[in-house]
Amino acid sequence: MQETASRPSLVLPRLARQGDQAEPGFRAVAEETAVALTYGRSTHAVMMASPIALEDLGLGFSLTEGLIGSPAEIISLGIVPRPAGIEVQMEVAEACASALARRRRRLAGPLGCGLCGIESLEEAGRDLPSVTAGTTLPHTEIGAAMEALSAAQALHRETRAVHAAGFWQPGQGLALLREDVGRHNALDKLAGALARQGRSAGAGALLLTSRVSVEMVQKAAMIGAPLLVAVSAPTALAVRVAEGCGITLIALARGKACEIFTHPNRVC
Repeated sequence: MQETASRPSLVLPRLARQGDQAEPGFRAVAEETAVALTYGRSTHAVMMASPIALEDLGLGFSLTEGLIGSPAEIISLGIVPRPAGIEVQMEVAEACASALARRRRRLAGPLGCGLCGIESLEEAGRDLPSVTAGTTLPHTEIGAAMEALSAAQALHRETRAVHAAGFWQPGQGLALLREDVGRHNALDKLAGALARQGRSAGAGALLLTSRVSVEMVQKAAMIGAPLLVAVSAPTALAVRVAEGCGITLIALARGKACEIFTHPNRVC
């Protein structure tokens, strides 16, 4: 029977080789465990995730997937360890039942693959709200934001194996950060943390340590984030969706360089 992981990392013995030299020692490795998101008594999604900030994950996933419209629609949320993983058990308002039926998932990919398990092709191109927040980001802060994100990644610094999503407020700095073995999970955790703290995603920029796939843009749109900044490149579909829903997409943000793909008017 599998032991449920509860720590974000584990120190394990390893043998380091370089040429003819071999040196025993230890390395911290990132932990991951199966996390089931349940609504009522029904499992809606199962994913492999870092076993931290799971309240944020449950709330954030519910918001970014459109299963609820506001945090108030989650009546209760509990974390229940199981022999094979962890359950995030949620009870939602009755009015959310139809959304749950429309967006039901049986299984999400092992690292948070955002489209695995949906029931129709139409769901992959779901309708998104228009993002109209007028928040602007000085171009001089883009590099500083990504540097701050990197510096704040304690779990990644320890393990070199996790992604991060951060929230940057122009003129103020890095306000929040969440880490996870899955990039989608990290963004969902950040969305949940923003909601739990009563912060508006429209007041700043989302920062990502990963590439920008369409699911990341969809999740950003669902919480009204006007700016999405990533260290890696976007997909073509992600660019089209960002253009259509009004998100400023900034990618390949490294040092003083970056590339702005959509709605450049928000970068000043």
